[in-house]
Amino acid sequence: MNSMRIRKGDKVVVIAGKDKGKEGVVLRAIPTRQRVVVEGCGMVKKAVRPTQQNPQGGITRVEAPIHVSNVMLVCPKTGKPTRIGIRRDENGKRIRVSKAGNCDID
Repeated sequence: MNSMRIRKGDKVVVIAGKDKGKEGVVLRAIPTRQRVVVEGCGMVKKAVRPTQQNPQGGITRVEAPIHVSNVMLVCPKTGKPTRIGIRRDENGKRIRVSKAGNCDID
């Protein structure tokens, strides 16, 4: 099961975990692991080796992937978290649909 209904660039709200209630944009989607990286959520400390770009090295804070079941898409029409449905247009192309606002997302 490698397909997800949340994609890179979507605005989502975290519904579970230590960052519950935070909103952010999906920076990266990892469908093979069913995870997404959300801007400002799931922050962890990471040791960084000194490089030419960062000669100091040290410990930095980066976003860690969180499971896709812990986030919900924010409806562009209502601004509230919503479930996502799929419908087909006249050409047979898949279009994501907001269940809350009954509007197209793509």
